[in-house]
Amino acid sequence: MEKLLIKTVGWYINISSYISKHHASKKALTLFQTPRQGRVTDKQSSFLNTAVKQTLKHNNLSIMTYQWKGTKETILLVHGWESNAHRWKSLVNSLTKKGYNLIALDAPAHGASGGIRFNALLYAEFIHIVAKHFNAQVVIGHSVGGMASVLFQHKYNIKSVEKLILMGAPSEFKDVLERYYDLLGYNKRTRTQINLSIINLFGKAPEDFSTAKFSKQISSQGLIIHDTEDAIIPYNDAILINKDFSDSQLITTTGFGHSLNNDTINNFIYQFIDD
Repeated sequence: MEKLLIKTVGWYINISSYISKHHASKKALTLFQTPRQGRVTDKQSSFLNTAVKQTLKHNNLSIMTYQWKGTKETILLVHGWESNAHRWKSLVNSLTKKGYNLIALDAPAHGASGGIRFNALLYAEFIHIVAKHFNAQVVIGHSVGGMASVLFQHKYNIKSVEKLILMGAPSEFKDVLERYYDLLGYNKRTRTQINLSIINLFGKAPEDFSTAKFSKQISSQGLIIHDTEDAIIPYNDAILINKDFSDSQLITTTGFGHSLNNDTINNFIYQFIDD
């Protein structure tokens, strides 16, 4: 039923493109940037309420942050699409026992942060504000949170950020976009206009947004963790990033999927941070 609904939406936008391709591309981009879930649930609140909460600002948008205080390095945790800071519960519980100072944030239009639309460029600005405010030494990003973390460090090159950990991160935005196009079944007319709209909105074409290419300019030490059975972001993306991210190492796992949310992964992270 859900697949039929998705294809129906795609069919409607394709038909609309013959009436107004600009209207159709606007609808398609709005759909692409609007999370269907990721706000904090009552069940998740009990864990997030164990943190010290602080709201920061980017322009007129609120950024919700959570802190679990410790005496060691400050680690910033950056979640992915349709998620929120709760996804880090296991890692927070592990690293707080080791004395680290942990900060998590909610992305635009996610968790308790403001906004109704999401994109990685806006997320990168959120990350910049939080990283500077808390003087983060380590940034850990999952999925598109990893891509946004690279965009942030590529743009600002904050010297305090000594280590950058990417978990299941996408490399090429154009590939993410193509998977969205295929999912909805968009025709060539709709796809072409969306690409043009992205250029008009962000000043660059989809192929210009590349985690791998942007990582070339990053001086931080990197750890890339990716699972061969990741059904969301192909494992080859990790190979591309690792190739261009000069001071990085790649840990390949099998059987943990896209979430990479377990004690084995937590240990890899701890070993890299503690090294």
